[in-house]
Amino acid sequence: MTLPFAQIDAFADRPFTGNQAAVMPLEAWLPDETLLAIAAENNLAETAFIIPDASGEADFELRWFTPAVEVALCGHATLASGHFVLSADPARERVTFRTRKAGILEVRRDGDSYAMALPAYPPEPAEVPGLLEALGVGIGETLRHPNGYDLTVLESAEAVLALKPDFRKLAAIGDTLNIVTAPGTDTDVVSRVFAPAAGIDEDPVTGSAHSVLTPYWAGRLGRDTFSAYQASARGGHIACGLAGDRVILGGKCVTVIVGEFALEGAG
Repeated sequence: MTLPFAQIDAFADRPFTGNQAAVMPLEAWLPDETLLAIAAENNLAETAFIIPDASGEADFELRWFTPAVEVALCGHATLASGHFVLSADPARERVTFRTRKAGILEVRRDGDSYAMALPAYPPEPAEVPGLLEALGVGIGETLRHPNGYDLTVLESAEAVLALKPDFRKLAAIGDTLNIVTAPGTDTDVVSRVFAPAAGIDEDPVTGSAHSVLTPYWAGRLGRDTFSAYQASARGGHIACGLAGDRVILGGKCVTVIVGEFALEGAG
């Protein structure tokens, strides 16, 4: 048994930047343990699996797995999945995905880029014991969204770039996405994102983090659109917009590998 496979750099305008995602279309769901084993074998931040949506609510069902766990929302692998579908059909303008915990998501063409609609997750001020210590900072504003996101706001982009977190301490806080942000220099906003409890110490470019960052910064900046940069080693630019209870994230994708995944002999 072989499965189609594509590796796509999302939020990237050239190879080797942005965030890597595998996209694998299936005819029907394989057992969860097989999906997780495939994601672990791929060893990318996320593997996205899609099947045709028999319910009629969307074009496809979509699930995402890190090498360690299934996640409730992954933005960059959704963008990659949209690119996978739309690049195969140049006449198609949009594609929708039904997910288990994040509702219906959409990716549409936007000139030579894509626009992706995700749910907005406005964070609220919260004390998160041990978070600042785990990040290695003394002062920072901390906020939380109950869907598993912790947001720390620092004073400067330089402070964000200089972070050297203790990943064991971060993982001990819980299975949350740890987002650290500040006003940017070349962009309005800069961020870094850590998810050690999910098997990813630092995520290169994280769409779901911008479901939290977009409503926070839209309120702070006093406008609904702004530019963002996630300052990982690979790095990626995200155009951010707030539209009611949705965030609209803009970015490009580059397909870097196309092939087949062999499951012969898998138990």
